[in-house]
Amino acid sequence: MSPRPYRLGQRQANTEQTRSRIIATTRELLMTHDGFTHFSIELVARQADVARMTVYHQFGSKIGLLEALCDSLAANGGMAQVAGTFQLPEPRDALKQYITIFGHFWHADRLVTRRLRALAGLDPEFEQVIHSRDERRRRGVGVLVARIQERYGYPPPEKAEEAIDVLFTLTSFECFDSLAGKTRNPEEVAPLVYKLAWITLEQLS
Repeated sequence: MSPRPYRLGQRQANTEQTRSRIIATTRELLMTHDGFTHFSIELVARQADVARMTVYHQFGSKIGLLEALCDSLAANGGMAQVAGTFQLPEPRDALKQYITIFGHFWHADRLVTRRLRALAGLDPEFEQVIHSRDERRRRGVGVLVARIQERYGYPPPEKAEEAIDVLFTLTSFECFDSLAGKTRNPEEVAPLVYKLAWITLEQLS
């Protein structure tokens, strides 16, 4: 048997290990003061013990690296469950589950998420990645509002965008982070957010 398939498989495994190490290093750097304040591809490469060009080869750009980090955070935070939310027949249940999933996601890696979003206010590349993720959440909220309108007849069409804006804000990291404070867990915060969301929808009827 030719050793070629084995070598190719080993090379692929090494590549995946390197990629995972770079993503893990990026996350760890964002948890440190120096890594947060002086974040760069060069710093990531140095801490991951790889060449700077290896990072670019693996991810293409800083945006590519940040997207990969966000994908990793999403996977670890249970975001794969979001798709099932839209399959629930009752819109109230769908909204409650959507809020619950995001509550657990925001809680899963809270410090890293806080710092990613803080850097989005300072660095255009961070901002691009975070904005893209937020827009996905907004689209999900829009789908839920449309289903609630269809089932319950409110909010009226002229107030749909306002409802989406409010629910988008209520499902944000900043809202969850503020409500959680130092003591509340997702099981305590999510019902509160759901209650506020439904009060908003009823007030807009």
